[in-house]
Formats: sequence, C-alpha cells, structure tokens
Amino acid sequence: MGSTKKILICDDSIMARKQLKDSISQCDIDVEFIEGNNGQDAVDLYKANQPDMVFLDIVMPIKDGATAAREIREFDNNAIVVMASSIGTQQQLKNAIEAGAKDFIQKPLDFAQVKKIIKAHLGGE
Repeated sequence: MGSTKKILICDDSIMARKQLKDSISQCDIDVEFIEGNNGQDAVDLYKANQPDMVFLDIVMPIKDGATAAREIREFDNNAIVVMASSIGTQQQLKNAIEAGAKDFIQKPLDFAQVKKIIKAHLGGE
C-alpha cells in the first residue's frame, strides 16, 4: 500500500473537515490527517508538518484560503494545494488558481470528485 500520506485539512467548519476526512479515508491510501481552522493555521501547520497535500477552504477567518495557498507555495513550490468552497465564484476560483492551487473542489463534497483528486495527486484507488 505504500507509505502514509499526510493531508492537511483547513476549514473553519468542523463538519466540513469531518466530511472531507471521511471521503479521503475511503480512498485506498494510508492517511494521517492534520487539521486547522483558519488560513494562518494552514500556513503554520504546513511549515511544521510539510504534508503531501493540503485542502483549504477559500473563506476562512484570519487569513483566507487564497492568501494561505500563496504563502504555502512561496514556502514550498511543490505543495499540492486543493481549494474547497461552497461559493465557487469565478473570481475566487481565479484567485485560488493564481495563488498556486492545483485543483478545486466544490461543496457539498462529491465523493467521486474527492477520490479523483486524491488519485490524481497521491495515487491509490
């Protein structure tokens, strides 16, 4: 099965984090989850743990997802950042991609979409 992947999930909603963890847990990979609830957490936790992948909510307190993504990518240009948002406006999506996000996921989460993103970036089935 390979080595354990570290996945950082940052969302100010505990429910959203739980849904994402549940979906990722169904993908055929060993995962260690790291959780934060705002954009500053995301940046600090990334630097401390250097996870294999990051899921960021766009709208978060202290620092938004696009800003956090930009700072994470400045720290590690190879970071795999996936933006998650329920309000997928074109402008926010554009900001996220400009900030270096590799992918985008719409809330409410669709398991097939989560699985596709995990498989594309980390392998697994």
